[in-house]
Amino acid sequence: MQNKHLVVLSGAGVSAESGLATFRDSGGLWKGYDVHEVASIDGWYQNPAKVLDFYNLRRRQLKDTSPNIAHQRIAELEEHFSVSVITQNVDNLHERAGSTNVVHLHGELTKARSVADTNSEIDIGYSDINPEDRASDGNQLRPAIVWFGEMVPMIEVAAEIVSKADILVVIGTSLAVYPAAGLIHYSREDIRKFIIDPGVPELMSYQGWHHIQKRASEGMSELIKEL
Repeated sequence: MQNKHLVVLSGAGVSAESGLATFRDSGGLWKGYDVHEVASIDGWYQNPAKVLDFYNLRRRQLKDTSPNIAHQRIAELEEHFSVSVITQNVDNLHERAGSTNVVHLHGELTKARSVADTNSEIDIGYSDINPEDRASDGNQLRPAIVWFGEMVPMIEVAAEIVSKADILVVIGTSLAVYPAAGLIHYSREDIRKFIIDPGVPELMSYQGWHHIQKRASEGMSELIKEL
């Protein structure tokens, strides 16, 4: 018998338990940085050096950060289900915990690309990107991150994955940022759907959803019992 397809939509609340700060929890600031100055395409055009410094700082922090119980529990689901993780997070903690099928909607901290070519991604690990660093096409390297004001290239892939889910789990995201928040509407009506969030996420309707009102790690442990 083929394993059921379980899709996890994860957000910043999962990585927050590992100590990674979130924009939403800090009033639009990240360690003193204004989100629109360092995480938008306009911010890049205005001050690319500041944006590079910001992501270099985040990369160094990620190097010293470990996956938490929530990441580990999500990875463990692969023992019983065919699991797809769709994450709004740019860290690699899902992969480091053992998840093998991860789609990053907003890009990845450990990758860089040419400013002129969205298909030129390279792995840089936890290394800095400097203003003089060039891609193979001779253009400036930039973080391979999807910033505010840019298209989300993986959204159609993610929507297709959600449409084939037998079980949908939303964890660590308020479902307030589009287009990611719209992904839940691609799921079939007859499937089991869970939300793990200590607060009340901004859903249009809770009909058909099971809300586990706990933080990510605690909630994942309860979800495994439910399943």
